[in-house]
Amino acid sequence: MKFNHIVAAIGMLVSSVAHSQVFDVPYKDDAPTRTLLTPVKNAKAVVLLFPGGGGVLKLQNDGSTTNGHTFVRSKDLWAQYGIDSVLVDTPYDLGAGMRNSRSIRDHQQRILNVVTYYKEKFNLPVWIFGHSMGTVSVTEFVNGGKEKENLIAGVIVAGTYRSATVDSDITVPVLAIHHIDDGCASTPLASSERIIESRPKKLSSQFIQIDGGISEGDVCGSRAYHGFNQKEQEFIKAAAQFILKN
Repeated sequence: MKFNHIVAAIGMLVSSVAHSQVFDVPYKDDAPTRTLLTPVKNAKAVVLLFPGGGGVLKLQNDGSTTNGHTFVRSKDLWAQYGIDSVLVDTPYDLGAGMRNSRSIRDHQQRILNVVTYYKEKFNLPVWIFGHSMGTVSVTEFVNGGKEKENLIAGVIVAGTYRSATVDSDITVPVLAIHHIDDGCASTPLASSERIIESRPKKLSSQFIQIDGGISEGDVCGSRAYHGFNQKEQEFIKAAAQFILKN
């Protein structure tokens, strides 16, 4: 019986991975923005995932990557909630810390192209979800004007970088998730808490703290508490439930 369960589990995993598909979103005459879609039948929404660090996933033509980021590890967990997930790569390193390139016009235009591409492709609500330095990408985007805000259904930030903010005139739902024991100096728990506390009370917003799991290596790495290591199920469930109720 155990053997049959193992075979079934492997079959489900292979099927899920094989179902993911690479889409290169054109960008002017430059390198396209590579994305990896993991679709689900009768999807209710699409979530675009922007990883932290330099943002480079190095997605291959078959969708594989050696990057162990939180979003990569959990990309197949969205399907159980009826949500299409999309890993968003970058053709160049966006840097980290205060000298990052996530607010520059080129990167923000790429985000706009990806949002537009998937909105037109599926005609579903599109959510943008950033982790760590990726929170700068998504907050800069939503703060970039009503035309951009109107394209998305909501914003999710996790392990929020200290400089990330959401302007007070932004009306889409906002969720912030943070690990209680996040030890990364650049992403204090207060960064996520502050974003939600600053939201007008009449608007949909929520702050969720996650506890437990394990922490390995660099405290700012994706295998640390910062990256919700061994708490991926709870992490994605929290985000998915917020998406579905908004």
